[in-house]
Amino acid sequence: MNETLFQIAALVIPLVLAIVFHEVAHGWTARALGDPTAAQLKRLSLNPFRHVDPVGTILVPGALALAKGPVFGWAKPVPVVKSRLRNPRFGMMAVAAAGPGSNLVLAAIGAMLLGLLLGGYQAVEEPSGMARFAALNLMNFITINVFLALFNLLPIPPFDGSHIVEGLLPERAAREYERLRPLGFPLVLLLIVVLPWAIEGFDPVGELVVPPVRWLTGQYLQLATWFAGG
Repeated sequence: MNETLFQIAALVIPLVLAIVFHEVAHGWTARALGDPTAAQLKRLSLNPFRHVDPVGTILVPGALALAKGPVFGWAKPVPVVKSRLRNPRFGMMAVAAAGPGSNLVLAAIGAMLLGLLLGGYQAVEEPSGMARFAALNLMNFITINVFLALFNLLPIPPFDGSHIVEGLLPERAAREYERLRPLGFPLVLLLIVVLPWAIEGFDPVGELVVPPVRWLTGQYLQLATWFAGG
């Protein structure tokens, strides 16, 4: 396999899986808490074509990766109707937390599988190309899931962290905070894409998100080492 295609495939596959499970986790939790909207619109499927946004899932992450910037992306949001939840205030917090939570669970599964794979090839001097491809996918799978979890916990609309913060605030403050939601996506683009490009050294993702991502990824890799028998 061409090395560039090898690297792209090993990035796109885990990214799509991580994003799809993230979105479906929102929908599963919403249904459990009283809102069947996602189920009625057939958005609880793990079929990636029901969730993939060509721009947010493929083009933007690919362009950021080529530019050696922070790789992030998004899928078509799973619809959640707050008023249909049995306890809207708590329900939105739980639905929001389910996405990052699913990514942390997936990272743990990826670490265990990586450990088992490496353990099985410890005595092999030259692993097969398929084994290398699987190992790289699992490494990326761990990192991407950790990054998506922590990145989405930022308290900026439309990220999941904003719904958690909104649920923790007093009701009056929560209503004021909710008014910021239409400004959220432009603010994210400004902070993550425009200003880092325009101002040398301005890197909020690198300063706020990357250090905890590296630390937590290291913990998952220790888990992989344990499963590998090391």
